[in-house]
Amino acid sequence: MHGKPATVVRASKTRRVVVWGLILLALGATGYYFYGRPSNQSSLVTRSRSNANEAVPIVAVEAKRADVPVYLDAVGTTKALNTVTVRPQVDGKLISINFDEGQTVNKGDVLARIDPTLFQATLDQAIAKKAQDEALLANAKIDLERYERLAASNAINRQQADTQKALVAQYSAQVQSDQALIDSAKATVGYTDIVAPLTGRTGIRQVDIGNVIHPTDTNGIVVITQVTPISVLFNLPQQNLDRVNAAFAKGPLPVDALRSDNDDVIARGQLTVVDNQVDQSTGTVRLKAEFPNPDLRLWPGQFLNVRLLVDTLKQVVVIPTGAVQRGPKGTYVFVVKDDNTVTMQDVTLGQQDETQAVANKGVEPPQRVVTTGFARLTDGSKVVVSGPGGADSAPSVAPAQGRRNRGQRQGGAQGGASGAPGGGSQ
Repeated sequence: MHGKPATVVRASKTRRVVVWGLILLALGATGYYFYGRPSNQSSLVTRSRSNANEAVPIVAVEAKRADVPVYLDAVGTTKALNTVTVRPQVDGKLISINFDEGQTVNKGDVLARIDPTLFQATLDQAIAKKAQDEALLANAKIDLERYERLAASNAINRQQADTQKALVAQYSAQVQSDQALIDSAKATVGYTDIVAPLTGRTGIRQVDIGNVIHPTDTNGIVVITQVTPISVLFNLPQQNLDRVNAAFAKGPLPVDALRSDNDDVIARGQLTVVDNQVDQSTGTVRLKAEFPNPDLRLWPGQFLNVRLLVDTLKQVVVIPTGAVQRGPKGTYVFVVKDDNTVTMQDVTLGQQDETQAVANKGVEPPQRVVTTGFARLTDGSKVVVSGPGGADSAPSVAPAQGRRNRGQRQGGAQGGASGAPGGGSQ
């Protein structure tokens, strides 16, 4: 019996070693998978505990008390307080124009002249006719005195004296008629001087010197607009009518004119008229405000934003609108406590706009409310206050005087930043 070759025996042993090595390696990997590595759950818990202990950076602002104006907003149209188309009152040839286009003229200024030759001749004729009739009247009065004396002594018939008395009355009436003609002719001559009926700014001239003009001309000579003061017309929903009338009954209401592209106040005036009826097609009521406009920043036909001050809330609690969050139970804010943790606090809101909100209930000065950093906040989270409201800076919420309050609302159900309890949009 012959034994196996040595090379075959060595190859067989090598294979067995490799196989057992692979088996041991597989068993070791399996054991590490089930027993050696940490579980996902324990890892998540560890990370959660680490995040819970980490302070969240936020920005907070102190609640303050301030006087808050209540505005009603609208879009207005500027209109000249008075507009006049200057036309002649008599026919005639235009011989002079005494104004420049775009010039400010005063009431009574002579703007243009019509040739007065024919009208002056008519006046002179009326004056001469009156002088003639006055001479006849004087002679008739002398005769009447003579006839009265003769009739008293029965030298003449009484009827002749009565006839002379009637003739004196006739001449007296004729003299009065002549005076009326003179007054009319003087007025006509005066109409040849075309004067400004009001103080205002002239527009573009509609006629040139040398033209024959008539009172019936459509365009007239020039249009004058009164721009100091000037009026602004705007509409408000009929739901605001009671509030406006109640405030207007107490005194004049301020109205601000704002630029249409931003919130800059360009003029301040007062409400003058609330229209006596509501437009049924739009459900709005028309209002008119008057502005002094000394610097001519308002111009007829201009569109602009206006705001009407109807009330002022005295010393109410004011917080930034960005601090207000909304959850299933309503509006709330995160309040920073003294130990640098936050607590969720329900608030009841009054008036609010884009920048600030009136907290009727739930917040009291000097509590600080979170305005930025909601994404990682929960009730009881530790925080690091940075920026406004931090240790080095604690600015107050500015009162809304002089600030644009577009879209003001009443009640806590109206808008703040949305977010579920335990987190909100940053």
